Amino acid sequence: MIRTADRKGNIKKEDSFQNNLLEKIYGSVAGRMMIRPLVTPAVSTVVGKLLDSRISAAAVEPFIRLNHLDMSDYETRKYISYNDFFKRKIREGARRIDMEPGHFISPCDCRASVYPVDEKACLHIKQTRYTVEELLRNPSLGKRYQGGYVWVLRLCVQDYHRYIYPDNAAESRRIRIPGILHTVNPVANDAYPIYKENSREYSLLKTENFRTMLMMEVGALFVGKIENRPRRASVKRGEEKGNFAFGGSTIVLITQKDRVLPDPDIFFNSEKGISSKIHRQEWKQEYLWEKKSENPFESERVLFFIFALHKIFLKNEITFTHTTQTCDIL
Repeated sequence: MIRTADRKGNIKKEDSFQNNLLEKIYGSVAGRMMIRPLVTPAVSTVVGKLLDSRISAAAVEPFIRLNHLDMSDYETRKYISYNDFFKRKIREGARRIDMEPGHFISPCDCRASVYPVDEKACLHIKQTRYTVEELLRNPSLGKRYQGGYVWVLRLCVQDYHRYIYPDNAAESRRIRIPGILHTVNPVANDAYPIYKENSREYSLLKTENFRTMLMMEVGALFVGKIENRPRRASVKRGEEKGNFAFGGSTIVLITQKDRVLPDPDIFFNSEKGISSKIHRQEWKQEYLWEKKSENPFESERVLFFIFALHKIFLKNEITFTHTTQTCDIL
């Protein structure tokens, strides 16, 4: 059972066939022994071809009904395979990208968690502990982000699986790290340190507003395919960077010290093992943080103190307000 919270503080337990199956598989030695041969490149290739085949299109309508998907935001057309449906595009005009320079926007629909990169540059994700250096396989790069934050943005199978650049930026070359394809569903993380098991790809974005951030895409069980667009030296905020093929997938952002301050509800939810649901509604993009000054951490203590009072006196409602505007922040 996975706990998520919306931006108003309503906590919900998400249950699914996938979660229950993973709990049983990873909850026993026999189950873990059975799954190991399946998470190989050969199996991934076979499953990928099946999901690209025309016969797989028969699963599209049942999936829509089972997950109660609202398809009004998407292009109206016939899907030729399940992967074709999985990578569906939003129709033109259905979503607005927040172009305010000081808003640190989410690159995707997701369940978000945020963690500080401490003095030892360690990252904790649901009882799994490993260093940023291990994640990147680059010790010097990991040390660069000490004192910053790691933003873990997990996509579920019913989410929109295309993602954008969060700011105007110069993009570095992309680093591909091969790995054993393994589930990014957090239930599985009770048994394995999942991100060290996954294939992943990252690049550095020298942004206009948030200095240099790292953006990483992580593969998933079976397919776990990362389909990024060809790299360009200069990218624009809101431009599509790529998409995932079928499978629960994850994006990781790492921001430098004193650049981005997490909104308290997401920060405190993460400490309690609760993911914050970020969904880009029609004509609105939720953002992670609103930039207020050249050094946002000048007001960090005041911000968290106000938030604590807000929870005490307003009956634990956690919608956070800046001046006269209620802000959805990541």
